[in-house]
Order: sequence, then C-alpha cells, then structure tokens
Amino acid sequence: MPRKPLVGRGRHVIMPMVKPPTIIRDMNHSDLAMVSDIERRSYEFPWSHGVFRDCLFAGYHCSVLIREDRVAGYGILSVAAGEAHILNLCIDPSCRSLGYGERLLDELLHQARSAFVQEIFLEVRPSNETANALYRKKGFHQIAARPSYYQAKVGREDAAVLSKKLLVGT
Repeated sequence: MPRKPLVGRGRHVIMPMVKPPTIIRDMNHSDLAMVSDIERRSYEFPWSHGVFRDCLFAGYHCSVLIREDRVAGYGILSVAAGEAHILNLCIDPSCRSLGYGERLLDELLHQARSAFVQEIFLEVRPSNETANALYRKKGFHQIAARPSYYQAKVGREDAAVLSKKLLVGT
C-alpha cells in the first residue's frame, strides 16, 4: 500500500495512504451537470447534456461512481433482445488510473448479466490505448470496425467494435 510521510516534531512517521470510499449508484437528473462537465473535459467532441438526459428518459442503465460526494465517473448501458451495448464509460480526468474505470465496467457487466444478456458490445477509438487495454483485460475482443465512426480534429476516426460473451452468474 502506498505510504505518505507525516512530518512532526523532527521525526517522520509513515502513514498508509487511503483511497476515499466510492459508491456506484443509479444516475439521476441532479447528476447531469457534473456528468456533462466530465464529458466536456474528457473529449474534444463530447456528448451534449441533452443526450445524457435522453438516456435517462429512454430507461437506459445509467450509473455514476461517487467519490467524496462528487461524480467521478459514469457509465451508460442499453439492453435489448438479449444483448447489451455500452454507450459511454468515462472517468473524470482527475480520478483516472485509480481503478475506477474497471470498477464501473464491472458494474455495467453485472447489470447486463442481471438482465440475462448473452453478449455485450461497445465501440472504442483504436487510439484510446487505456480503454482498449481495460477491455482486453476484461475479455472483450474486436469483431469489426466502423469506418469514420468518430469525429476527429482532422476528418474522422474509425471505431473498433468489441464484444464479450456473457454467462449468467460469471
């Protein structure tokens, strides 16, 4: 466990660094401002506030990860006809590399299994190496590419379409 030096009276005491507790809960309308802010700070071409609002209205599984009473990440999952689609998964830039993305992904996978989904899909930019590494770690594999799927600074960027077979109870 990482340790942080505590200085006092000419001596050093090593104290373990503790991560703040986090919870994952359903997203609600009062979260939308923080979710939209994280989205804008994370992407050059972010989803609008209205898209997030529409996801809530449509009944998608919308989750937020709360850290220190603030939204630190969110995930949106669509479920239909025995399949699920991860539409968005994002962690606040100030909270990355702390395992929160994996924790949120695990929650989305749990929600999909609870809905008896047999396969889950997502699109990801091939240039997003961190996300791709997480998805590979969790057993996703590429099944296709969507040409010119994402807007980019210059032109468009393809999307890698990833999938994972799910077994209920795994």
